[in-house]
Amino acid sequence: MRPNIVTEAGLQTRAGQWWESIPFLTSAVVVVCGVIYLVCLLSGYDSFYEICFLPTAVVSHFQVYRIYTSILFHGSVLHVLFNMLALVPLGSELERIMGSIRLAYLIILLATTNAIFHLFIALLVAHNPFHPYPYLMNECAIGFSGILFSMIVIETSLSGVQSRSVFGLFNVPAKWYAFILLVVFQLLMTNVSLLGHLCGILSGFAYIYGLFNFLMPGASLFSAIEASSWLSSCVRRPKFILCTGGSPTSYIPTYSGQNTTSSGLLTGNIWRNLSSWMPQRETSAQAEQDYRFPGRGRSLGSGQSETVPAVNSDSNLQARLLDNSNPDLSSHLGVTATREPLLDGRSSVAGNAVGATLGRPALLQHPAPSEEQIQKLVSMGFDKTQVEVAISAADGDLNVAVEILMSQQG
Repeated sequence: MRPNIVTEAGLQTRAGQWWESIPFLTSAVVVVCGVIYLVCLLSGYDSFYEICFLPTAVVSHFQVYRIYTSILFHGSVLHVLFNMLALVPLGSELERIMGSIRLAYLIILLATTNAIFHLFIALLVAHNPFHPYPYLMNECAIGFSGILFSMIVIETSLSGVQSRSVFGLFNVPAKWYAFILLVVFQLLMTNVSLLGHLCGILSGFAYIYGLFNFLMPGASLFSAIEASSWLSSCVRRPKFILCTGGSPTSYIPTYSGQNTTSSGLLTGNIWRNLSSWMPQRETSAQAEQDYRFPGRGRSLGSGQSETVPAVNSDSNLQARLLDNSNPDLSSHLGVTATREPLLDGRSSVAGNAVGATLGRPALLQHPAPSEEQIQKLVSMGFDKTQVEVAISAADGDLNVAVEILMSQQG
């Protein structure tokens, strides 16, 4: 009996830890969709025709509520289970980048734009002069999967990966990943809304290319919402992630190597996009109270770089390194990044450029940054001279270069 008890306790503990790792809004959506399905199941409610997204009902009776009720209801236990299991990693990743309130707004925006695309295509197909096809106008679509396809497109763009695996069977180019999933699900499953999923993909691409920028409020509005009294009970919860990145339990995911994190969602440039939605760093006065980066510090950059323990001198060297009046200084420095110890013993990413020694031999100098790397960071609004120095200081790692530039601005 005791081994079974221990096993059950271990599973329960791991399940609890997994659930606690899911951010506030993502876990709330999972709970809401799960509870709605259970209520429908226990009460015997199956009149999904009344709440699904039905283009003909939206057009003829202006039942716009269907845009939002349709994403919360699911037709079967497998439907809700698969959708929520897919939502957890996708929603968690985006929520940690954007914040809970901003992600909630994004979900509402995607639900609305998905419905608009769905309605437009259904009307176009049903009333085209060549071969009218009214079936799409009477298609009843429910489920969260349309939003999930939008999230797949957005998350894939933010990750910066070049390829992705489809169920571990084969790799496909990242830009085609959502379309491959669309075809695979259409072939493997019945009663799948091809148009609903396709519209989710279209909304995702419209978002990452900046077509919805005029619909996105500024950070000040989200901060005002977070500061409101009616939301205070939610904001105080440990899993809630502030849009400003101020939640002690939140963090900004970073990628290394081929998984380079992009920085924005502005027109024509993915690197410029994420910076507008990424939780901003605390100011230098608040940096010592940032608990988002627990753990021991480690050196970043090339293997020949050397860390310098004097933090004050590190900060001075960083200012000299990124000073416009000394653009050639980086060619004489070996650079690494360190973490500053916090008051409670934790470590926080300082993003500081730490010089090793002056007069380093030419063989150990960092290679010149490529024009593509420079343009990516210049498009984010950084000065070109500072960008060149920061990329050289980061040994070509754009993540570290962005950390250096953002720390200098702060």
